[in-house]
Amino acid sequence: MMGLVSLIVALVLEQWRPLSDRRQLFAPAEGYANFFERQFNAGERHHGRIAWLLAVLPATAGAWMAYNLLLVASPLLGLAFNVAALYLTMGFRQFSHYFTGIQLALKEDDLQRARELLSQWRGHACSDLSREEVAKLAIEEALVASHRRVFAVVFWFVLLPGPSGAILYRLADFLSRRWGSSDASELSVFGSFSRQAFDALEWLPARFTAASFAVVGDFEDAIFCWRTQAATWPDAALGIVLAAGAGAIGVRLGNPFVRDGVLAERPELGLGEEADSGFLDSTVGLVWRALVLWLLTLLLLGIASAVS
Repeated sequence: MMGLVSLIVALVLEQWRPLSDRRQLFAPAEGYANFFERQFNAGERHHGRIAWLLAVLPATAGAWMAYNLLLVASPLLGLAFNVAALYLTMGFRQFSHYFTGIQLALKEDDLQRARELLSQWRGHACSDLSREEVAKLAIEEALVASHRRVFAVVFWFVLLPGPSGAILYRLADFLSRRWGSSDASELSVFGSFSRQAFDALEWLPARFTAASFAVVGDFEDAIFCWRTQAATWPDAALGIVLAAGAGAIGVRLGNPFVRDGVLAERPELGLGEEADSGFLDSTVGLVWRALVLWLLTLLLLGIASAVS
């Protein structure tokens, strides 16, 4: 039950006082990753495996030990540690800020403002995108962010004791992007294990997120898209999340678009109509209903555990 209370408090706290600039967290995280990269990167895959294990496992175990020590001292200290860890690792408002801005801009027919916000969010120019493409990419970003910034973090937080699961997932996510996404061949070899480790950690949460989208949305279309379209997406886990989310709200996602003057080829996901501002409202409703479903499920599990 403490886990559920921690989640609710962390969510309320972030809605009330969101962490305005998460870049303050990136500097120490990058320094942490760079230290292990400097010490172990000799261009071999097993060096990346050793670096990942030394970077992730002690931090995860340390969080578990700190939680238990604080819990023994006082349950309130244990609760506060859980809330702090979730507040730093979830980032619900990190994506909702951009999404809400794009949603309002499209409703006011301010396409230029919507493009600017999407450019800031995705990190590349979106000045040539149509209204439908802006809406589509915003929906995709929101579904991905809700999974990686909320649902997957909650999944591992619940599965492992204390805040260790949330810290494990966030560290694995960061190292996968930091070490596993480089174009440099030597670094990509070094980072291949971090990518595989994160993919393994994504396997179950992605399916739980997709299943929750199906339950609170159009179940039949979500399952159909999951089964027939998810495998075509380059990232297997995100393909499941996006296909189920698109089917759940009845919108078509994916398809090619021009990025920095180059056509980005992407398969089609979902069924129904082209994306527009109305589907952004549907996306917000889908994510919130799925979050309520998760919290209610945790509440029922907590009650069942207490009764038994």
